[in-house]
Amino acid sequence: MAKCSVVGIGPGDWREMTLRAVETLEASDAIVGYQLYIDLIRGRFPGKDFHATPMRGEAERCRLALALDRAGQRVAVICSGDAGVYGMAGLIYELRGEDAEVEVEVVGGLTAAVSGAALLGAPLGHDFAVVSLSDLLTPWEVIERRLECAAAGDFCVALYNPGSHKRRDALRRACEILLRHARADTVCGVARNIGRAGEATRLMTLAELRDCEADMFTTAFVGNSHTRVIGGKMITPRGYRNV
Repeated sequence: MAKCSVVGIGPGDWREMTLRAVETLEASDAIVGYQLYIDLIRGRFPGKDFHATPMRGEAERCRLALALDRAGQRVAVICSGDAGVYGMAGLIYELRGEDAEVEVEVVGGLTAAVSGAALLGAPLGHDFAVVSLSDLLTPWEVIERRLECAAAGDFCVALYNPGSHKRRDALRRACEILLRHARADTVCGVARNIGRAGEATRLMTLAELRDCEADMFTTAFVGNSHTRVIGGKMITPRGYRNV
């Protein structure tokens, strides 16, 4: 039986991948993914049969991978970050259904919240929430409710997809919701192009984050009431009382 692997390649190029992800891709016959992610790893895996689909072609991508698997190929579907965090793992399982002919394995990766946090310091050192500001699949009313709950609970928050050409005000709207509960001087940070050329970070307050320009390559981090800047890094204490 062939195997369909859903692989998280990390937020950047192949250097951000886990060893298991590298081994899985090396053992595959075909690699299926969004064109941008294919371009990030193509040079590391020469000789593979690459299949790329455009943005919003997720279902098509997964159906193609399942078809290749049924044809006897060992297939890897690649996702940015972790395959189970806003990735293809769930969709592959949904489309496969109860078909025992296809064996699926999920290969974990480094999601942007983890990799971006490492660049900024340790902003997720305590309980945190991850919320995508993209309303393509989730109504804004649901996003707003989740942000409201995270802020009321004093969670640190990692914000995915904070802006795009069509959603220029998403980050501002999110910050205004968070400001209903959090102080304007709450420590925040952004990481852009994580693991890629042009990688950059910046620290700011929540009030400043509200007016920050952000795009789909940006991940924003909002601290909790205990987050502070230490040595130029964004730190959320875990709570050791004897420090």
